[in-house]
Amino acid sequence: MRLGVLFSGGKDSAFSAYLAKKHGYKILCLISVFSHNPDSYMFHTPCIEKVKKQAELMKTALITRYTTGIKEKELIDLKKAIKEAVEKHEIEGVVTGAVESAYQASRVQKICDSLDIECFNPLWQKKQVELLRDIIRNNFEVIITGVNAYPLNEKWLGKKIDYEFIRQVIGLKEKYQINPAGEGGEFETFVINCPLFTKPIEILDKKIIGEKNSWRMEIKLNDTDS
Repeated sequence: MRLGVLFSGGKDSAFSAYLAKKHGYKILCLISVFSHNPDSYMFHTPCIEKVKKQAELMKTALITRYTTGIKEKELIDLKKAIKEAVEKHEIEGVVTGAVESAYQASRVQKICDSLDIECFNPLWQKKQVELLRDIIRNNFEVIITGVNAYPLNEKWLGKKIDYEFIRQVIGLKEKYQINPAGEGGEFETFVINCPLFTKPIEILDKKIIGEKNSWRMEIKLNDTDS
């Protein structure tokens, strides 16, 4: 089956793409929506434009579309992007990185139904800590690019998801009810290397902005990046 991947550059969408390819599906394109709303209900926003570099390293076509990020209205832009993938690459379905968000999963399913294509959610209802362990075991290098929950702060930005990270988030779950995989929006991620890439991404510089327990990190990959 010919598939497109709803791709944010974070751990869940990249790992879902990896699983789909591992199981023999053809990944024809990545589909990314760039939201102007940092608190979008649907879309990941930190470092989102760096998906262009990830797509290059995956040697996979990338379809992008901008949205104002207004709740529900941003779904119109998502549908346009998926429809473009259907028309340009003749995809028969899309892969998502949805794990627990019924809001996101149901809306993507509705769009797929309207376009008469399939929707695959390889990570749906997967145990959070086990998901993090699988990502590590499959040689994914993932960093934190955004946090938005107490007691997380700017010191978490740039951290790699490793076994020490897992130990820390398990402790935060027990004490503060933080979702270990960030499914409640507690943190956002960016994949800097994985088996889908031809080589690792090198971060040359970073810019950190925010306050209190809401922080994000934008990264620079080469001299031509803004």
